[in-house]
Amino acid sequence: MDLNGLHQFLAVARAEHLSRAAAELRVAQPALSRTIARLEAELGTPLFDRAGRLRLNDTGRIFRDHVERALGELEAGRRAVAETASGGAGSVRLASETFLPLTGPLTAFKAAHPEIDVRLLQMAPGEMEQALRAQEVDLCLASQPVGASGIDAAVVHVERVWLATPPAHRLAGAPPVSIEDLADEPFVITRPGQWQRRLLDRLFADRNREPHVVCETDEPAATYALVSAGLGLSLFPAIARVSRPGPDVAWVGIDHPHCNRTLSLHWESEERLPAAARLMRSQITEWPWRTD
Repeated sequence: MDLNGLHQFLAVARAEHLSRAAAELRVAQPALSRTIARLEAELGTPLFDRAGRLRLNDTGRIFRDHVERALGELEAGRRAVAETASGGAGSVRLASETFLPLTGPLTAFKAAHPEIDVRLLQMAPGEMEQALRAQEVDLCLASQPVGASGIDAAVVHVERVWLATPPAHRLAGAPPVSIEDLADEPFVITRPGQWQRRLLDRLFADRNREPHVVCETDEPAATYALVSAGLGLSLFPAIARVSRPGPDVAWVGIDHPHCNRTLSLHWESEERLPAAARLMRSQITEWPWRTD
């Protein structure tokens, strides 16, 4: 049972797809299949169900959790040695859905700690729990909860979410609108699972309605251009309104008490958090976030 084989197992366990995992690892699919087969033979039990689509079975999930913890401890040890050898400068790895809200605290952090190596990774909330447990990242900033035992969190900012409309739309320049006002409007929005879509669905569900979605995309920034082109409406946090003050879209408030985005910082455990990550955590949690 070698480390490379365990890393390959985790990639397959997360993707539940051999070809995608092979592409991620940059190995040939037959070689990856042989690695998984050898690991299952060594353990004496299958780790995946292979009827139809490849699925991690109950035994595989148990083994995955142990492998994530084991590799996480090894990575923590490697970084502790590297930090000691380099005189304590260390490094920090921060994952986020978007880095636009973090430009201020990150700029201040690098100015105060130029010796610390900072690595940034863009990541969906669904990937963050596993990345934290495997010590692949130290901190995660998410617009949705990363809920799991052993993961700590702190709310760092709550900001208002605005409705964006084309400049010539009938609602452009209007006072705050209700969900009923938007019942028949087309929306261009992110795919299910991302925070904008979750919020849109929740706002409409509170009024026993469903939004009329005409476009789903994995590119939140692309929705701005689509709104400007007149293809529909969308939701954006207050920081986007501040960073894009031009006439491309019109901004309208939504009359709903929960039309906001909550940014939370997550980390796996206090005792495993490197010193550099603790400094970064303080920088983010104590940052004077701009309010609406």
